Amino acid sequence: MTEREKMLAGELYDCGDEELLTQWHKAKNLMRDYNRTDSENAQEKDRILTELLGGRGKNLWITAPFFVDYGNNIYFGNNCEVNMNCTFLDDNKIIIGDNALIAPNVQMYTAFHPTNAAERFGEPREDGSFAFCKTQTTPIVIGNNVWIGGGVIIMPGVTIGDNVVIGAGSVVTKDIPDHVVAYGNPCRVMRPNEGKGNNKSDNYVS
Repeated sequence: MTEREKMLAGELYDCGDEELLTQWHKAKNLMRDYNRTDSENAQEKDRILTELLGGRGKNLWITAPFFVDYGNNIYFGNNCEVNMNCTFLDDNKIIIGDNALIAPNVQMYTAFHPTNAAERFGEPREDGSFAFCKTQTTPIVIGNNVWIGGGVIIMPGVTIGDNVVIGAGSVVTKDIPDHVVAYGNPCRVMRPNEGKGNNKSDNYVS
């Protein structure tokens, strides 16, 4: 089993593996190019996203700057918008459904580490060289018609259902079911999302 296969299987893997580092550097270079591309140059931005992402549907809009780890583990459905300064640590798959609205400064993390420092890094190397910390991953899945408010953090392994609104500043540590409005730290379901509410009262989303 390759280190990439271990990574996607949720097993401990070596972040310093040559294949993974090659893709990591490629993604960082593509990300740099995307973030420096003129805002109106839709053709060049489309070319970069095609090379960077694992897959996408029609009508994807990502406002720079945008930050990823590998890029090729990120999948978008149709009609998705990602606002500025979002970070997707796609050490495992991040799958986003149709009609997603993702506000600025949203962070999605698929990776996690042992809580014990000695377990994270193991024994020091005799030559003093740097050892990448031990890492595991679990995927993030986001359903259709989801609005994620500004500054939301989504933790590893979380699934968010269809027709969900996540309020600004929330930290999502557990799965969120379909058809709800949820917010807070930790994020909790607050009410059904039936599409009948007064939008003026939903200023916690943003």
